[in-house]
Amino acid sequence: MNIAIFSSGGGSNAAVIMKTLGSFIKKETASLAVVISNNEKAGVVNIAADHNIPCEIILLKNKTDAQQTEAYFKLFEKYKIEFIVLAGYLKKLPKEITNAYPKKIINIHPALLPAYGGAGMYGQFVHKAVISAGETQSGITVHYVDEVYDHGQIIFQEKCAVEKNDTAEDLAKKILGLEHKFYTEILADTILSQIPVK
Repeated sequence: MNIAIFSSGGGSNAAVIMKTLGSFIKKETASLAVVISNNEKAGVVNIAADHNIPCEIILLKNKTDAQQTEAYFKLFEKYKIEFIVLAGYLKKLPKEITNAYPKKIINIHPALLPAYGGAGMYGQFVHKAVISAGETQSGITVHYVDEVYDHGQIIFQEKCAVEKNDTAEDLAKKILGLEHKFYTEILADTILSQIPVK
């Protein structure tokens, strides 16, 4: 199964996946075929190069929805993509893609969905909202991606405590630790669960 990683920024989750996926799943079963980013200056570009994984940039600005969709599908065809992992990708995928890849796209969200999800809820925006609301716990959610932000079926959640004096930065560190600890394993488990037993 050929996997595409989508990332817009620093790529720390993508880096962990590249480094550790092989410890959970054999390369003959699934492998990372390409990294796709909408940001040519993203840190993930160099991370992909360090791991000898092709990186493709799709500049979405000034493209119509149809042109964006066509650009994605051209890359999927080029790399024979069968599964998509969102790792800090900040653009909403067109519904044509989510429809073409049902339960073949997963994302990790830095909160316990369905709370603190939706358009604009990413990174520090999520953590600040959790702190402002006086929550005593937060966590991560791995979920399938559909045409609605942070809406798809939940695959996995893990919680962490929000202490009284935690700042958004403190919470971000806790959440990132959970993401790095669990995302690759959940990705591998999800893929393996979809491969027919011979």
